[in-house]
Amino acid sequence: MSDDSTDTPTPWVPPPWEPPVDGTEAEHLTGALVRMRATVRWKADGLDEAGLRHRLPSSRLSLGGLLLHLALGEDYYLTTKLRGEELVEPWRSLGHDGTDEWEFEAGVETLSAAQVYAVFDEAVVRNTRRIDAALAEGGLDVVAHVDDGNGNHPRLRRLLVDLIEEYGRHTGHADLLREAVDGRVGEDPDEDWVPAWL
Repeated sequence: MSDDSTDTPTPWVPPPWEPPVDGTEAEHLTGALVRMRATVRWKADGLDEAGLRHRLPSSRLSLGGLLLHLALGEDYYLTTKLRGEELVEPWRSLGHDGTDEWEFEAGVETLSAAQVYAVFDEAVVRNTRRIDAALAEGGLDVVAHVDDGNGNHPRLRRLLVDLIEEYGRHTGHADLLREAVDGRVGEDPDEDWVPAWL
């Protein structure tokens, strides 16, 4: 009698940021956002201040600036746009001056690498809770506070799609920036890499 156990392939275990193969609309949208967050975080991971501040000659973008920009964007979408609340902390304490370029200029130039990573990771945790609360409140059809000037309000669904689009745009930038810093390329992190917020 032969032992066939060695012939059984090991099943693929998806990483914790992989969206479901067959889930609900909300699971697919939040799963796509989680994957984009993880991809950008991995692209920027393990750098010192010089690495996070590195720019290409033709651009003001940097990996650290992108992390701050995406963290600020998440807070803006899920605090101001969704709930109508003013953005205050942690941005005021970090020195945000209200300008559109703060995160790419003064923000990334004054914060340490550890601070930049913490700002991003804490924003992900904070905004995951906000998304979960909104989904529990009314699903993807929760009406956002912001309107288009004519009284038309987006739903949570639209805000999530917009966030995914924002991450998608900047993931391409992160690919080029990281390759310029130290040559790292690739689509997926090593199997043992996990972002701090998971």
